Amino acid sequence: MRKAMIVWGGWPGHDPDLCASMIRGWLRAEGFEVRIETTTAAFADPAIHDMSLIIPIYTMSKIEKAEALNLCAAVRSGVGLAGHHGGMCDAFRDSVDYQFMCGGQWVAHPGNIIDYKVDLTKPDDPIMKGLNSFEHRSEQYYMHVDPANEVLATTTFTGEHAPWIEGVVMPVVWKKRYGAGRVFYSSLGHRAYELDVPEIRTLMTRGMLWAARE
Repeated sequence: MRKAMIVWGGWPGHDPDLCASMIRGWLRAEGFEVRIETTTAAFADPAIHDMSLIIPIYTMSKIEKAEALNLCAAVRSGVGLAGHHGGMCDAFRDSVDYQFMCGGQWVAHPGNIIDYKVDLTKPDDPIMKGLNSFEHRSEQYYMHVDPANEVLATTTFTGEHAPWIEGVVMPVVWKKRYGAGRVFYSSLGHRAYELDVPEIRTLMTRGMLWAARE
């Protein structure tokens, strides 16, 4: 049985406890044994090197240097990393090691909760196969991203709320390698109920399975 660890905490506005519960259920349905932790100290545990998958849900907050380095080393050795929204890519803003691993960092969501479109860029990728571009209402994340990411979906900013970014095409979903590990990220899912949007739930579940070490 593959083992996964979810570590949740940080800013409560992203419903980290509810998201952790939902994702735990999805992973259990896929045959994973799931460990739940609520402090960043879990990232320093040597046992995480034996995991198949790690899911951080920890918006903002801080991570100790030793915790970040152990987590990064585990992923470089082959442990998968997957996450969504601020729980993964607006976590630990002062840790460049962590950000390098994740492939992106949130910097703004102009207009806050707005209507926008998610466009699939690789509809034939196994993670996105059978899905179509879709409209969504939430925070439209503007991010600083790694050009090495393999982008699976994007969104285009209209400039309505920040005119200088009109027409900017921003990655929304990506996958990448970090050493021997696979990393998956989706910027969707500001609140827990959004994870139940069929397209979001599907791509998240497939993305986690893709990232997980066999």
